[in-house]
Amino acid sequence: MKPVLNRRALLRLGGGALLGAWAARSAGPRAAATAGGYRWCNWSGLQRCAAQALATPGDEAELARLLREASRSGTPLRCVGAGHSFTPLVPTPGTIVSLDRMSGLLSYDAAAGEAILQAGTRIGQLARLLDAQGMALRNQPDVDVQSFAGAISTATHGTGAGLPALHADARALRLLTPSGETLDCGQGRDDDLLQAARVSLGSLGVIARATVATLPAYYLQRRLWLLPAGQMLDAAPELARRHRHFEFYHLPFTGYAAAITHDIRPPGPASRPASGDEDMLRELRRLRDWLGGMPALRRWTAQKLIDPKLSEQAFDKSWRLLSTARPTRFNESEWHVPREAGIACVREVIERLERRDDVFFPLEFRFVRADDAWLSPFYRRDSCSIAVHAAAGEPHDYLLTELAPVFRKYEGRPHWGKLHPYGAAELAALYPRWNDFLKLRRELDPKGVLLNPHLRRVLGVPA
Repeated sequence: MKPVLNRRALLRLGGGALLGAWAARSAGPRAAATAGGYRWCNWSGLQRCAAQALATPGDEAELARLLREASRSGTPLRCVGAGHSFTPLVPTPGTIVSLDRMSGLLSYDAAAGEAILQAGTRIGQLARLLDAQGMALRNQPDVDVQSFAGAISTATHGTGAGLPALHADARALRLLTPSGETLDCGQGRDDDLLQAARVSLGSLGVIARATVATLPAYYLQRRLWLLPAGQMLDAAPELARRHRHFEFYHLPFTGYAAAITHDIRPPGPASRPASGDEDMLRELRRLRDWLGGMPALRRWTAQKLIDPKLSEQAFDKSWRLLSTARPTRFNESEWHVPREAGIACVREVIERLERRDDVFFPLEFRFVRADDAWLSPFYRRDSCSIAVHAAAGEPHDYLLTELAPVFRKYEGRPHWGKLHPYGAAELAALYPRWNDFLKLRRELDPKGVLLNPHLRRVLGVPA
């Protein structure tokens, strides 16, 4: 989440600011060698496992051998990137595979607007490598420590009514299957496989490389400002139409929401205010801790201390503004609803959230364009994305028990990497190409080497 307003000007509550965005530079998944193999946990600490081994292949030949050996022995195998998924996509009793050694640009063609990269490349690293060649990604998610393969496999996205998720810009993929077979798809080769592999949860094979669409490097102007929450909800569709990127953050128990826009501008000197994000989030939490049992007083206090006329601007290259760092850890649930239902849905979600005095994290609302990947939450449906969060170590079950019924009412599709309660039956009803995907998975991994208990549940594959 991007910085929202200057902390010194917004709310002086113990020297901090009420309004803000959290930031966190992830240290990635944590794994420790033990006598029995490797213990691993995800970024938030919620998902954990004791695996037999951690493998770090350095090239495609080594990766293919690893897959063949796993298939012969029946040892389950799961890939890991930055560990930024909150669902248990990684945990396995078998082998965890990191592609960190398979990283970097293999080639680029600025005239054609594309680059070929190894799949373990982190998004932040990719952005810098492209920038050095005068190129940029069309859009970026707000966390850039994720591996490219992990990000597209879970349909990670940014915001922009005319911009699709990251996987839609994967023009071609190279997939290594458990049999050790190498499959190239895209750019005139096996389009069905491409549309399945773009968002595959790592269940079809291991993505080894990708050809990604790029643009000439560009600059963005960012503007941030406050509106009363009701006005923000009314204005959101028009703001999304007018700006290349638009999103807003609802600030619980304040009566306000923060708008953020980004638009392309001619090159010029960079200008970015210093971030006080962590101080801001601490003050949101402190206000909750002090006045959480008195919601009316909490809201009154916030509104007395907030100056609604405050705003902030920044200007820089796209990759420096679209992604942020995140030290404060949390757990998250995110859902994607049809765009025409987005505002009605978020109104109900906000109302449910503010029934709980313990909520303090902002709600995030974004726009994403439709695409054709079979398991994309945006499959042939322009969408609004609604993300809700709870601090790591605090109760988060309500994100599912109290909010999932609202998203179900609006035909929400859950983010594959964010917490959700759905199994195969619910998911099959949301994806027209569901059975086609399952058939292809059986063909490419008949032994289920690439599955774990979570994937068996969501894909409906018996143990």
